[in-house]
Amino acid sequence: MARAFVMGNLSHLNVNLAAAQPSATYRMIDRVAERRAAGHTVISLSAGEPDFDTPPHVRHAAIEAIHAGHTRYTQVAGLRALREAVANKFKRENGLDVSWRDTIVCSGGKQVIFNALAATLNAGDEVIIPAPYWVSYPEIVQLCGATSVAVPCTENTGFKLTAEALVSAITPRTRWLILNSPSNPTGAVYSHEELRSLAAALVAHPDILILSDDIYEHLIFDCATFYTIAQVEPRLAERTLTMNGVSKAYAMTGWRIGFGTGPAWLLDAMEKLQGQQTSGACSISQHAALAALNGPQQFVGETCAVFERRRNMVVNSVNDILGLHCTMPGGAFYVFASCRDWIGRTTSSGTKLNTDEDVALALLDEANVAVVHGSAFGLGPYIRIAYANRDEALRAACSAIRNFRTKLHD
Repeated sequence: MARAFVMGNLSHLNVNLAAAQPSATYRMIDRVAERRAAGHTVISLSAGEPDFDTPPHVRHAAIEAIHAGHTRYTQVAGLRALREAVANKFKRENGLDVSWRDTIVCSGGKQVIFNALAATLNAGDEVIIPAPYWVSYPEIVQLCGATSVAVPCTENTGFKLTAEALVSAITPRTRWLILNSPSNPTGAVYSHEELRSLAAALVAHPDILILSDDIYEHLIFDCATFYTIAQVEPRLAERTLTMNGVSKAYAMTGWRIGFGTGPAWLLDAMEKLQGQQTSGACSISQHAALAALNGPQQFVGETCAVFERRRNMVVNSVNDILGLHCTMPGGAFYVFASCRDWIGRTTSSGTKLNTDEDVALALLDEANVAVVHGSAFGLGPYIRIAYANRDEALRAACSAIRNFRTKLHD
C-alpha cells in the first residue's frame, strides 16, 4: 500500500525526475526476466555488455585486494595508483598529456557523465545530442533541469553529426555537446577528418563544453584507428571531458568503474559532487581496474576480433531477412536495423505493428528474441540488435526473426 501511495502522488517527486523516462534497455531486460520466469526460452540481444568473463588476472587482483585488506574507503576521486594508470592510458592510447591529478574515477561511466552534467547545467541550458543516442543522455540532461537538443543523424551521414548540423543546432544557450564514438546504438565511428570538421566549428564557440564518451574505444573494426576529439584538436582540451572505463574493453560491466580527464575546474566540481553522493568507487573494483589497465592486454584484441566476426555474421543475416536493412557498423557490438517495411503489417497473433516498439515487443512475445526499439534511442523505425552473445545464440535469433517475418501479413 505504501508503494502504491508514493507512486500515485507524483506531486511528491522532483519535477525533473517525474518528467524523465526509465531506461528502455532495462525495461526490455526486465521483460526478458519476466518471460523467462514464465518458462520461455528467450535469446536476449538487448543488453549492452560483453558476454565474456572478466579476464582471470583481473579477478585474481580483486581477490588479492580483499585478502590484503583493501576494503575501506578510498579517496573520493579514486586511488592514486589507479588514477596514475588512467593518466598513463590517456597518454599512451589517446595522446593526451595529462597527470593523475587531471583524472577522476567514478562508479561507472554513467556516473562520470552524470557528475559532469549535474555540476554544470542550470535551467535553460541546452545540450546538443546527436540522434541516435544512448538512451541515458537526454534523461540525465532532464534530471539536471536542462534541455536536450537532439540532432537527427540519418543513414545518409552514417548516423554521424556533421559540422553543418552542429552549427545549425547551436544557440546562445548551448552548454554541452555530447559525442559518442563508437556509438551506442549504431556502432558508428568518427574518423579523424570528421572530428576535425566538428572541432573547427567548436573552436568558434568557446563557451561550449564537449563530452567525449569513448567507452567503446577498443571495439573498433576493419583495422581502423580510433581518435578522440581532444586529441584531434588540442585547443579543445581545456573544455573537453574525455570519458572512458573498463566495462566494455575488459568485460567488467558489473564492477562499475568509469574514469575521465578534463579541465581542473570541472574535475574539482565533479569530485565535490561525488563526495556528497557516493564518495569513492568500490575499493575492490578499483584494484581490479588497476590490474586491467596495467596488466596483459591480449584479451582486448582477442575479444574485439570475436565481435568483428560476429558483426559480419549478424549484418549478413539481418540483410537477408525480408524487410530489414542495416549498414555495416564500424565498432561497438550493435546493429541498428531499419524495420520500416514491417510497419503497418500484422503478426500471426493479430498484433498490428504500428511502431518500432511494437516490433520489438512482438519479437519478444512471438519469437522469443529480445531487441530494443530504435525510437528509444531517438530515431525510428529501427531496432537495435546487440550481438554480444554466443555464435549459436546469434544464429538461432536471426533464424527466429526470419521465421517471424514469414508470418507477417498486410
